Amino acid sequence: MHPRTIATLAELENACWFSNVGIKDTSAAIVLSSWGEAIAHCVSNHWQDLIFEAANQYCERLAERSKDRFNNWNKIVGEVKNVTVSFVRRKIETLVQLQNLPPEFERTLQWDILHLCMEAEYSEVYPPGFFASHAYWYVKGHFPCGWQGGRFPNGTLIVY
Repeated sequence: MHPRTIATLAELENACWFSNVGIKDTSAAIVLSSWGEAIAHCVSNHWQDLIFEAANQYCERLAERSKDRFNNWNKIVGEVKNVTVSFVRRKIETLVQLQNLPPEFERTLQWDILHLCMEAEYSEVYPPGFFASHAYWYVKGHFPCGWQGGRFPNGTLIVY
């Protein structure tokens, strides 16, 4: 893994994920008030479509700028995933048990953390964006889980 990715994971490791869920401490996002609402948003078709589209657009930009680097995408995903899967599980296992959160919660987190790491891996080809911005929210103790408004980037992020 690239040193940028290692640094990203170190910052996430040192953060207290979900320590500020439900606390309205920002005007930059809509803040939800319960895990039920957060889960409903993160499993919604609207959010799932948005995060898949963000990943697809990032890959398209990489392919446009460097086919050679993009051709290693699957290999690098495999290497990064070897680290992120256990990392995410460890960070959320207690919360999942305490709040009885569904498997979709972990899948959402796995997707987010993998893709923010992939943005770090490729940042010299195309700058990090959508998923890197999620790291900010995890570090701040929130859970980015939805979008309200028009087609991205027109609208507002939803966090818990």
